[in-house]
Amino acid sequence: MSKNKYLSLIIIILITFLAPTIGSYVTLAFKEPWYSQLILPGFNPPSWVFAPVWTTLYLMMSIAIWKIWTITFDIKILKIYLIHIFFNSTWTVVFFGFHRIGFALINLIIILIFIIILMREYFIKDKVSFFLMIPYLSWSIYALVLNSAIFLLN
Repeated sequence: MSKNKYLSLIIIILITFLAPTIGSYVTLAFKEPWYSQLILPGFNPPSWVFAPVWTTLYLMMSIAIWKIWTITFDIKILKIYLIHIFFNSTWTVVFFGFHRIGFALINLIIILIFIIILMREYFIKDKVSFFLMIPYLSWSIYALVLNSAIFLLN
């Protein structure tokens, strides 16, 4: 494997993990006391679950797009991925920063559309990349249900 291949993986991982970095800052700065006052559904996971789950998902997403990139060098799919990462990072800003549960729900729907678009492309180009995205799709559907419940309860 060439150094450029590894360099592209590092760059993709750094760009991907920029989303949770932004999200962590916004969450720490604006979550409380607002979040503690929300009515949460019984299936809301404990806070400690989110960091390991998202770390794993971001790593899997990064590997999936990296594999696609190294196979196809398709700039279009890379752009779709980056737009998707933008929406992924803005969900936290909208939900925890602006406290706009309904707009965060719309943001999640947009994220899910991008995930499906990416997975459709991945399925055609590299099955491993497709399968790496299944946990992210599943977690995002769960997040949509959770966000919807929080919206309805509040």
